[in-house]
Amino acid sequence: MSKTADIRLPDPSRWKALAFIALAQLMVVLDATIVNIALPHAQTALGISDANKQWVITAYALAFGGLLLFGGRIADLWGRKRTFVVGLIGFALASALGGAAQNQGMLFGSRALQGVFGALLAPAALSLLAVMFTDAKERAKAFGIYGAIAGGGGAVGLILGGFLTQALNWRWTFFVNIPFAIIAAAGAYFVIREPAGSRNRSSLDVPGVVLSALGLVSLVYGFTRAESAGWSDGLTIGMFVASGVLLLSFVLTESRVKSPLLPLRVLMDRNRGGVYLSLGLAVIAMFGLFLFLTYYLQVVKGYSPIRTGFAFLPMIAGMITGSTQIGARLMTRVPARKLMGPGFLTAAVGMLLLTQLEIGSSYVGLILPAQVLLGLGMGTAFMPAMSLATHGVEPRDSGVASAMVNTSQQVGGAIGTALLNTIAASAATAYASSHAALGAKNPELLKLQSMVHGFTGAIWWAVGILVVASAIAVTFINAGRPSAGPATGGSGSGDASSVEDEFRIPVVAH
Repeated sequence: MSKTADIRLPDPSRWKALAFIALAQLMVVLDATIVNIALPHAQTALGISDANKQWVITAYALAFGGLLLFGGRIADLWGRKRTFVVGLIGFALASALGGAAQNQGMLFGSRALQGVFGALLAPAALSLLAVMFTDAKERAKAFGIYGAIAGGGGAVGLILGGFLTQALNWRWTFFVNIPFAIIAAAGAYFVIREPAGSRNRSSLDVPGVVLSALGLVSLVYGFTRAESAGWSDGLTIGMFVASGVLLLSFVLTESRVKSPLLPLRVLMDRNRGGVYLSLGLAVIAMFGLFLFLTYYLQVVKGYSPIRTGFAFLPMIAGMITGSTQIGARLMTRVPARKLMGPGFLTAAVGMLLLTQLEIGSSYVGLILPAQVLLGLGMGTAFMPAMSLATHGVEPRDSGVASAMVNTSQQVGGAIGTALLNTIAASAATAYASSHAALGAKNPELLKLQSMVHGFTGAIWWAVGILVVASAIAVTFINAGRPSAGPATGGSGSGDASSVEDEFRIPVVAH
């Protein structure tokens, strides 16, 4: 039977499955930020030094970012459902270990294990959606929900982290993952039915696994170290050089081996390549902003952890609205680039408002409208980006294609935190030096003014990064509407909707 004749019927339990997949994705995304607010309390309780506290964040980022491609390939090899459930169970156990940590070694180890199992379950979750939702309109809704969670989960983590830390204690920022994981794993086991014939049973590319993992770990660690040791530090430079060599070797290896870990055909498609690049840049801007706003609200404005978390609600509401009400509704009507490009530009306008931050800035007058614009823009752009991540890819490659989305987000997050924080610190130091007279009169005021000046200087960079992300989305992505179908020709407009491309996964012949 031909591929075009074999039409797979939709999975009747696909919407139930989406609920459990979304729950797991929320757990992974919020875990990236939930620990941030609890970190000062955990540091005091376990006697972690200032020099070592970064490892609570870095251990997770290194394991997660370094092993995502491997996790995506395992999902293709083992099956997405099995990988998803194993990832959830492992994540729950690692979270229990973190919550029960008695010293810094146990805490760092638990965070690394969370990263390992997160690298298994995150690509499996996205690729399950890709192979379960084949109808264009249904897929738009499913990815709208998923995109809202992927975009807003980090802010939810700040709210939940603030509440748990203040109402209970820092250990509950780990323990809270356990019910999430158990419910999602049980639901996935009983509800998810993975389509037949979508596995890639080729042998595992061991050299590719080693080179990609070491290359990504070196890259993430290089940016993380730059934040604390500076860009001119010898080890920082060494990490970047090593990363370049390892990743280049990885690409050369993948072009020659029979069963590559990351088939270059996944990257060479202009739509997927445009998504990975623009999404990574957008996350650079967003993660830096999360850090700045958290410090601004708590240190400058004196907000409590819980109040700080709730202060991010407008951004979450904007992201949910952008994904489910704007992106999902328009995705079947207009080409993806006409959502992603304007979406990133809208977010850039919101970021531009925040360049006007001052010590006495009004939350309602400045920060709230900026967050709404950021949320609407990012939500509108994230939704088609998540769907396009597996655009036109063969079912056997959907796991590794999904892993590339998570890799771009994770690496982008590490780069954003380090890059923008370093820019902010440099600008703050320069401001303090040029206003030394004020420091002699009121050192506390100078400290706060320097901090805010540093934030606004770095936010200007974030504005530029979002504009570049918008330009890349408009330039690279030419996928038409998911309902457009094959080109009919003759339009002469050159619009993306006149080309033959769809969001759905090709049907497997049986």
